[in-house]
Amino acid sequence: MSQDSLTPESVARVDGMPTFGLGTWQNEDPGECAESVRTALEMGYRHVDTAQAYGNESAVGDGIAAADVPREEIFLATKVWIDHLDRDGVIESTEESLAKLGVDSLDLLYVHWPSRTYDAAETLPALESLKERGLIDRIGVSNFEPHHLDEARDVLDEPIFANQVEMHPLLRQEELREYTAEADIELVAYSPLIRGRVFDVPELSEIAEKHEVSEAQVSLAWVREKGVTAIPKATSEAHIRDNWESVALDLDDEDVAAIDAIDRTDRQINPGFGPDAWD
Repeated sequence: MSQDSLTPESVARVDGMPTFGLGTWQNEDPGECAESVRTALEMGYRHVDTAQAYGNESAVGDGIAAADVPREEIFLATKVWIDHLDRDGVIESTEESLAKLGVDSLDLLYVHWPSRTYDAAETLPALESLKERGLIDRIGVSNFEPHHLDEARDVLDEPIFANQVEMHPLLRQEELREYTAEADIELVAYSPLIRGRVFDVPELSEIAEKHEVSEAQVSLAWVREKGVTAIPKATSEAHIRDNWESVALDLDDEDVAAIDAIDRTDRQINPGFGPDAWD
């Protein structure tokens, strides 16, 4: 695929979810956030990810409203924060998120972390209730490890659509990828650019030079090769475009093997801890 042929239709979809999107974590300036969302959507992105904890749902909604893209073409996801995971908190905070985003429903709603007020038997049925009311289309979880997924699947009557976790060439998530593939759960990767550290990985730089692309594009293409949806954050038009053009990059088997063989692990989000650390 050439960069000239990149269109919203050229990005694969899984059950309606585009397998490449825009992350908005730390995009806290309202004007800049709204503009970055508008820019991304008009460039071709059709998947936008936010969260209650990001404090930018209203700005994301402003960007969606400003973009010359129909709402029905946009896959929109947000996450319920760990202070709102009792039944009433899930429902009330989601209704507030919908109001801030200026939409009638969400394509995907995640439990942000299985921590603090999280109780699978109370939290997850509340999401099912939202789905029954038509306020969300799909149920997701984030930062869930296999044992959290086992418990959630036992509680839910509805399927878990996606699990969003940190994933990149220095945190390859082999166990979770195997689990979610067997369970028919989509894996969504946040921090796929190693929080900007892709430029410090020699293997990525070598492959980038070979293809005459950026290290960011190599990392994003590798995530795609693993069957995982990447949602890199970006605010400037240049970075939004560079990430978007990764969809046109096809890594060969040698490239993928070289990345898979990197003998280094580097978790970026609270290194060395699991979800239970929030308790």
